[in-house]
Formats: sequence, structure tokens, C-alpha cells
Amino acid sequence: MKKQALDDFYEGCRARAIMLALEEDRYTGDITTRATIKPAQEGSAMIRAKDEGIVGGVDVAVQVLAACDKALAVVVHRRDGETVTHGEMILEVTGKLAPLLVGERTVLNFMQRMSGIATRTRQFVEKVSHTDAKILDTRKTAPGLRYFDKEAVRIGGGVNHRFGLFDMILIKDNHIDACGGIASAIRHASEYRAKQRLSVKIEAEVRSLEELRSALECAPDIILLDNFTTALMREAVGIVRSAGSSVLLEASGNIGLHNVADVAETGVDFISVGELTHSVKALDLSMLIGLL
Repeated sequence: MKKQALDDFYEGCRARAIMLALEEDRYTGDITTRATIKPAQEGSAMIRAKDEGIVGGVDVAVQVLAACDKALAVVVHRRDGETVTHGEMILEVTGKLAPLLVGERTVLNFMQRMSGIATRTRQFVEKVSHTDAKILDTRKTAPGLRYFDKEAVRIGGGVNHRFGLFDMILIKDNHIDACGGIASAIRHASEYRAKQRLSVKIEAEVRSLEELRSALECAPDIILLDNFTTALMREAVGIVRSAGSSVLLEASGNIGLHNVADVAETGVDFISVGELTHSVKALDLSMLIGLL
């Protein structure tokens, strides 16, 4: 899979989502702004944090504003990944007020969601910083917003897992059962990858140490430990290491801030956390308009 083709795909996801967000808000036009604001009237807008957290979505906000009016002048005070506290300015925009008001809610919707995800991700990353474990996201994202959700995880210090169904072979429980067992599923996947000349990794989910041993013999790139206790995770790590295998281990299922450090200390390589994107708490931000 060529990098340029993927980059173009991701950029397309981003651009289409931004335009759709603007279109669903304005449709035939912002009638309130048309009724109250003169087309030539100019002003400024300041986006400030009303809470402490990690900023996400600044680059997206700039793109949204450009889609509203390319003549808008944007000054970035806090970039993606930086920490903000209550009252700190993140963006300052000057230009015609009408397009500013049209884009206000769309800008804030993207920034608040992405900042919330980035902030939560950073909390998980900090919890495991004394280990080598990496925090992964999942595909449990808002439909149509996956690019932004995963970008926010990256901004917060996490690592992106597969983007979709096309960039990794991830063999889960339903695939395993339908294929007649873990070993059969991995063998089929390996044969398919070779035949299609795919440069993607193969990951297999296991539900027990027995399945782990069977999977290990087939040498996938990654083995996913699904809903293992920390005691079983340690045993799984020991089995893989004692076998001298280069297979990486990912832990998943019922993992939160309360236990992520314990999971990381078992020696797993990755920890996937669905709540980063499926249970987002938006960071509180505001945009205030002023006249020039």
C-alpha cells in the first residue's frame, strides 16, 4: 500500500468531513447572520480554553476557517499537543464577521472533541510512561469522524492502530470460529497476504493460553490478549518470551485509568483503549467575537 495513496485517502477523509460539517450547519445559509450582520462588517474572534487540557484540532480549525473565507487571518497561540489552562488563548482570527460566525460552531465542535480525546489519551500515556507499553486507539470512533478521532489520539501521545478494514489483517473471535480455529485462521491469512503481496501485519485475537500457544506456532506479527486478567497477561508474556518469539502482544478489554498501569507492568507491548474515542468528554472552549 503506497504511502502517497494513503496520505491522499486520509486528506480526502478530512476535507470531505469538514465540508459536510459546514454544509449540514448552513445548508441554504446562516439566516441569523444575514439578518443581523452587514456583509462588509469586520471583526475578530478569540478561542480560549475554559478548562485545563491538551489542545487538539488547531490545524483542523484553520482549515475550517479557510473553507469559510480564505481571507480570514489566523494567529495560532497554542498548537496541537500543547497544554492549556483556563483562560489561555488558543486562536485569534480577524476578518469579515459573517464567515466567522458561519464557521464558529463547526470550529468549536472539532476542537472540543479532539481536545477531549487528546487530553484523555495523555492521561493514559502518562500512567504507563514508566514502561515500554504503547497506548493504542480502536475503530470505536464516531462515524465519519475517524480521521479526527485518531489524529487526536496521536496528538495526545497515543499510537494509531489500524485505520480501517483495509490496512491490517486482524483476526477476531468471529473469524476464528468461522474458520475452524485460531491456527487455521492465521494460516489462511498468511497465505492470502502472500498471494496478494500485501505489506500489512497480521494480528490474531486469543481468548485463552491454549489459543495463545496455537497462535504462537503460526507466528503472526501481533497477538491480541482479549479480556485476560493481569495474572494471565504475565503468563502470556512469559510464554512468548521463553519461546524466543518476536511476536508482539497487545492487551484489550476492560482497561481504564484505574488499571492501565497494572496492565502495562505485565510486559505487554500495546494496550488498546476503546474509551479514548467512544466515550469522549469534550474540553470546554469558547469563541468570543469583537468588532474592529
